Amino acid sequence: MEKVWFITGCSTGFGRALAEHVLSIGHNVVVTARNISDISNLIVGHESKALTLSLDVTKPDQITAAVNKAVERFGRIDVLVNNAGIGYFGAVEESEDESVRKMFEINFFGLGNMTKAVLPVMRKQRSGHIINIASIGGLVAFPALGYYNASKFAVDGLSEALSKEVAHLGIHVTIVAPSGFRTDWAGRSAENSKIVIADYADTAGANKSFIRGYSGNQPGDPNRAAQAIVKAVESKEPPLRLLLGAAALKGAMAKIDVLKKDFDTWSETTVWADHPKEN
Repeated sequence: MEKVWFITGCSTGFGRALAEHVLSIGHNVVVTARNISDISNLIVGHESKALTLSLDVTKPDQITAAVNKAVERFGRIDVLVNNAGIGYFGAVEESEDESVRKMFEINFFGLGNMTKAVLPVMRKQRSGHIINIASIGGLVAFPALGYYNASKFAVDGLSEALSKEVAHLGIHVTIVAPSGFRTDWAGRSAENSKIVIADYADTAGANKSFIRGYSGNQPGDPNRAAQAIVKAVESKEPPLRLLLGAAALKGAMAKIDVLKKDFDTWSETTVWADHPKEN
């Protein structure tokens, strides 16, 4: 069935690949980016099914205007893809408040505000699907990514709670957790802390260099990711969490093992912490 998709952050990466794929299979798409010139060539040949809008998700007035224009053009919004996001590299102690807050405004608060703006449309329809692009870094933390991890852990938690609030309204929520894909995330879309502390060279510093070094050579294919996301949306039972990439699966399974070990080892102490049961 033909749907109306609303996708943020379409200038590059997942957003661009997804917009291209969804248009190619006949859906209507609201294609957005901060600079509309970056996406104008995306809709060539699909003008009747596409709407391009300038949108900075940190600006609530632009969010409201974009949602209103989408509904005016297509009458509904079936799928919201919260893709806009940036990265930030630095050990926790090295990280600068201004840069961290900027990242949270985009990765978390922008996503939340977009979701709140679209929910009234989906509630009225009694249907919809919200796709939140998180990261394997929203399940597993890595050195040099502490605050980035925090922003994506926050997306994961918000999304899980939201899924329990809206399921009875016919609205699905899926958290997409990719590992390394050939997008700009590890390139121009991520900022380095200007503070460098030598004591973190072997942990945060080493991981930062590794991630930067393989930018453009990651195993993940954004075009296949786009197809996987569409498959999840079209499923009769969409997943709450969709891992993308072999490294994401490996990392998530290892995290489960670590959690289980701690929970099992400390289970006696965990239960002991409750008030004693009265006889």
